[in-house]
Amino acid sequence: MFCPQCGQLQTTGVIRFCSRCGFPLDGVIELLGTGGALPVYRNPDEPVPVSARRKGVKQGVILLLSGIVIVPLLGVMTEFSNSNFLQILMAFAAIICFIGGPLRMLYAAIFEEGAPRPIRPYAPPPIQTPRQFGPPMQHQGALPPPPARSASSWRARPNTAELVSPPSVTENTTRLLEKEDRTDR
Repeated sequence: MFCPQCGQLQTTGVIRFCSRCGFPLDGVIELLGTGGALPVYRNPDEPVPVSARRKGVKQGVILLLSGIVIVPLLGVMTEFSNSNFLQILMAFAAIICFIGGPLRMLYAAIFEEGAPRPIRPYAPPPIQTPRQFGPPMQHQGALPPPPARSASSWRARPNTAELVSPPSVTENTTRLLEKEDRTDR
């Protein structure tokens, strides 16, 4: 990871401040962890919003389960009172609860809007380092493949740190002694 302010390469992803400029990297680490999307913080006291689809399905389930309790109760009351009104009420309750409940769930599942889908943050493709030797890499991006140049046509970059090695102290001393021997003769 690089510091966004000064460009200093950071050794690990767990440091909190840039070692060169002192820039706080906590937010940068969170951004990288979420793929570039800003985290959404919600107040813990705030209720979680319920989608219309989930609310409709819940209403249908409650209607169906309430029918399991209400219809037998109305049936027992009808047996003891022999009233036509309670028989009609029991028939309407059975129709509304046992047919209306599943229909409400079906309507909610098909026609009502669900919870909004979370926005997927843009994650750039991982950076691949070019290989100089070995079989060519398989290109899988939207860009055209790179031009076909063999790696052997390019000259290898010299390592300037090893061009001239410093002479050792013993070699230098031996040369000085040899010079003194030649001049004494």
